Amino acid sequence: MIRLPAVAGSFYEGDEDKLKKQIEWSFLHPLGPGKIPQVPEQKGRRNNLFFIVPHAGYMYSGPVAAHAYYYLVSEGTPDTVIILGPNHTGLGSYVSVWPKGKWKTPLGEVEIDEQIAMDLVKETEMIDIDEKAHLYEHSIEVQVPFLQYFFDSRFKIVPIVIMMQTPEVSEYLAEGIYRIIQKYNQKDIVVIASSDLNHYEPHERTLEKDSWAIEKIEKLDYKGLFNVVEEKDVTACGYGPIMTVLILAKKFNKKPYILKHATSGDTSGDKSSVVGYLSVRFGD
Repeated sequence: MIRLPAVAGSFYEGDEDKLKKQIEWSFLHPLGPGKIPQVPEQKGRRNNLFFIVPHAGYMYSGPVAAHAYYYLVSEGTPDTVIILGPNHTGLGSYVSVWPKGKWKTPLGEVEIDEQIAMDLVKETEMIDIDEKAHLYEHSIEVQVPFLQYFFDSRFKIVPIVIMMQTPEVSEYLAEGIYRIIQKYNQKDIVVIASSDLNHYEPHERTLEKDSWAIEKIEKLDYKGLFNVVEEKDVTACGYGPIMTVLILAKKFNKKPYILKHATSGDTSGDKSSVVGYLSVRFGD
C-alpha cells in the first residue's frame, strides 16, 4: 500500500536532485536558519518533542519551516514522527489516519508506523482508518521530504488529517498521543503540527492577525487560539493540529519557543495578498 505524492512538482521540486537543492536553499535563505544542521552520531535525550511547521510551497514557506527542522535534526534521528495536518480537500472522515504501507516522494519511501497508528485508533476512539483524506492532501506530504533529506528511511511516520478542528477533538487526540508516548517510552517520538497562519490579506494586516494567534500559542492557550480563529477571523488552516500540540506541550511541561514568523510576501516580494508562516519548537 504505497501513497504516491500528490504535490511533487508543484509545492516542491519533483526531481530528486532539484528537491535536495531546494531544501538546502530553504536552510541557507536569508529568512532561514543560515546553515544546514548535522545529524549527531551520538543521540542524547530529545528536548523538543513538538513542533509547529508551515506547509506551503517550499519557495514560500521553506525557509520558515527550516527553523523547526534545524532543531529536530540537531537532536538526532527520531523513531517515529506523528504528523498532524488539516484537511484541505473535504475528503474522508473527521479525523483520518493512513494506517500502513509506505509514503513515496522523490527522495524515496518512508514506512508507516503501523503499530502506533493502530494503537492511536484504539486509544482515541475517534480516529478513523481512511486513506481518502490523504490522497490529495498536501499538509502532511510537504513535511516528509525535509525529514527524508536528513534521515533517509531510518524513521517512520504516522500521518493524521484533521477535518473537525474543535477544542474537544484536539483534547481527545492529545490524550491519545500522550498515552502512546507514555506507552512507547523507549521510542523517540516527535509530533509535528502542520499549519499556515492567516491567508490572503495584505502583509501588514496578516502580521497583525498572526500576532493574535501567536500570543495564544505562547501561552499554550488552545481555547484562546480557537476563539481568535473563530471571532477575529484569523484564517489559520491547521488550528486543530496546533491546539493538539499546545495541549501536549502542557502535559509534558514543554515551553513554546517562537523560531521564525514571516509571510509569503517576505519570500516572493508581493505583499498585497500573503499567507503567514510560523515555526515553533516546544522544549525545556
